[in-house]
Amino acid sequence: MGLHLYDTRTRRVRPFVPQRPGHVGVYVCGPTVQSPPHVGHIRTALAFDLLRRWLTQSGLSVTFVQNVTDIDDKIIVNADRAGTSVWELATRQTRAFEDAYRAVGILPPTISPRATGHIPEMLEMIAVLVERGFAYPGAGSVWFRVGAFADYGALSHQRPAAMHPSPESEPGKADPRDFALWKAVKPGEPSWSSPWGPGRPGWHLECSAMAGKYLGDLFDIHGGGLDLVFPHHENERAQSVCAAELAVAEAAGATAGAGAASRGAVSGGAVPAGARAAGAGVAGRGAGAGVAGAGVAGEMARYWMHVGLLTTGGTKMSKSLGNSFFVTDALAAVRPQVLRYHLLSAHYRSSLEYSEQTLDESAAAHDRIETFVRNALDILGGPAEAAALAAEADRVAGTEAADADGAWSEFAAALDDDLGVGRALAALFGVVGRGNQVLSKTHSRELAGWVDVARRMLTVLGLDPVEQWPTAGAELRPALDGVMDVLLDLRSAARARRDYSEADSIRSRLAAAGVVIEDTPEGQRWHLT
Repeated sequence: MGLHLYDTRTRRVRPFVPQRPGHVGVYVCGPTVQSPPHVGHIRTALAFDLLRRWLTQSGLSVTFVQNVTDIDDKIIVNADRAGTSVWELATRQTRAFEDAYRAVGILPPTISPRATGHIPEMLEMIAVLVERGFAYPGAGSVWFRVGAFADYGALSHQRPAAMHPSPESEPGKADPRDFALWKAVKPGEPSWSSPWGPGRPGWHLECSAMAGKYLGDLFDIHGGGLDLVFPHHENERAQSVCAAELAVAEAAGATAGAGAASRGAVSGGAVPAGARAAGAGVAGRGAGAGVAGAGVAGEMARYWMHVGLLTTGGTKMSKSLGNSFFVTDALAAVRPQVLRYHLLSAHYRSSLEYSEQTLDESAAAHDRIETFVRNALDILGGPAEAAALAAEADRVAGTEAADADGAWSEFAAALDDDLGVGRALAALFGVVGRGNQVLSKTHSRELAGWVDVARRMLTVLGLDPVEQWPTAGAELRPALDGVMDVLLDLRSAARARRDYSEADSIRSRLAAAGVVIEDTPEGQRWHLT
């Protein structure tokens, strides 16, 4: 089958074919670092972490770019309220996001560009858009001319005439639908020099400039949360397509006359010389990547992916509604791998309920998986011994090996179908069930085969309890094993002399300490909760 992904622009699941064989370029809109991360941010990041891991598992090399927006209206407002500088607030919250991503096992980006580090690229892009009639200066700001781009609204499937006006109402704006590329300086705000006067970049422009610099004019996948489809990604797409050379041939005939006339009327004259010269570098910025819009006419990304919303009590989780949960609070309530499991457990495009009940359900499900893996490895003598037995099982082809291969095929087919994590987890739990049936077969090749395929699946999900989530204090395990042997012998002796009260007391006290004792036909078995 091969990987298929849902594309927001075309509204259908399409076969995924990288534009460059063997390599995938992904740009995900990262955080605006105005306040600490909440679990909704982590859900979006985890969805693309799974995508990245599956692309890598499928043999593809991935360049994963996730930006940091470190200058924005909300950052300025929050810094002022906190009585601190924009730079201090942005740095502190950037670290908070990095800590949160690390806590739940999200792979770091290949490239993590910051908006404030790319002002020259943004100025060059603005210059190109002004020169081509897609943007115009006004009262120290620069505005994108929505009416000049005939394909505006194609991503969000809206008609421009039916759209609500942009809330930006600064002087110099010719059309209510237009949006800011460059914002004129205001008292007390950070600013940079530009050919149109001091100011700072508009939010939408930042991602276009950074995506173009690191991935070219056209790249494979652009992603983010569902709430970014409009206006953010719609505006990004408009800017990037119009700044690429390809857009000139498609749109020049429709915009050149009107663009030139209105450009002169709004700006009061020609484009500043510095802006025209700077723009020369942007027109070819994708050429270095060898794509320059090839393959998809008038596009920025070949696939647009968006992650569904997190809800609580059936209502969208939002800082503005006051119902969001900070990641630090979530991690105080559950283990990070349980939070990761929960936020991955629903299909990325669907909404996901976040509550104490749903977290408890995810904790129970995750514990079942983790317990199987740890029990199986204890029986088999450890990861190395289990791997050797699994390899032996592969050499001795049989029904059990074929069943394990079939389970992996089901798992792979599920993820190839637009990251169908529900079916993938069903395949994983099927493996856990089959493995639990043969736990009593000590040093069994069959058990080794099941735990091997379970760990392969868990590695893709970022949930392997051995390599990715090792038990804290692993260096103390030999001593703990010795202590547990003594305690289990004491319990066995109590049961042998029919002192069941003492045996139950030992079991209860161990449970209170986080150690679960299981009585099986093969004897006592223990694991940590």
